[in-house]
Amino acid sequence: MKKLNIYFTAGIPQLENTTEIIQLIQDSGADMIEIGMPYSDPVADGPVIQQAHELALQNGMTIEKLFAQLKTIKNEIRIPVILMGYINPVLSFGFERFCKECSESGISGLILPDLPPIEFEKNYQQILKKYDLNFIFLVTPETSDERIRYLDSLSSGFLYAVSSSSTTGNDNAVLKNENYLSRLAGLPLKNPVMIGFGIKSKEDFENVTEQADGGIIGTAFVNILLRDTSWKKNAIDFIHSIKA
Repeated sequence: MKKLNIYFTAGIPQLENTTEIIQLIQDSGADMIEIGMPYSDPVADGPVIQQAHELALQNGMTIEKLFAQLKTIKNEIRIPVILMGYINPVLSFGFERFCKECSESGISGLILPDLPPIEFEKNYQQILKKYDLNFIFLVTPETSDERIRYLDSLSSGFLYAVSSSSTTGNDNAVLKNENYLSRLAGLPLKNPVMIGFGIKSKEDFENVTEQADGGIIGTAFVNILLRDTSWKKNAIDFIHSIKA
């Protein structure tokens, strides 16, 4: 069975919905949860997730509030929860303090796309190990085999394979990049490979996971939280439609 990772931005549609959405994702059958930490300049994200970040910040979501929310439900969550964000807010919070809070809040790992691997090795890898946190790097179709193997060696939990070189939710994302997916499948990687960016349906999910271990859905799910007044039912139905 291919793994399904659902991403959403903390603090939307309302500040206090975060824990409810986490439980909804788990109860609907997803295998993993990825929570976006709102940031004022989310450069890797498309318009929908940028809008989610703006709304979450307007709602008053902060790293401190997110950790407080996570601690209230950590004993009820049985699937891995990953935090995704940008390095500057984490450094402002204090990297080791952040990792300690992750450990105390039931977080399994981190994705910080703008943290360079060299900096990771030099300054942060040992801190993450101290708090038993996975760290996931991203690769793209343009990443060389040598660098994919290098990033895989640094990663733990899984390797995040971006479906195409674009921002999240891009309608022009090339999902079925056969050469790229075959190349990833043929490499001797230690981590499972999860494909993300542009997956909107069960058909998309099945296509990208033919040669990968799972898929990551973000924009399509966040869109439901932003657009639908009956988002709870529609969010559940959406996850069920992927996992059916």
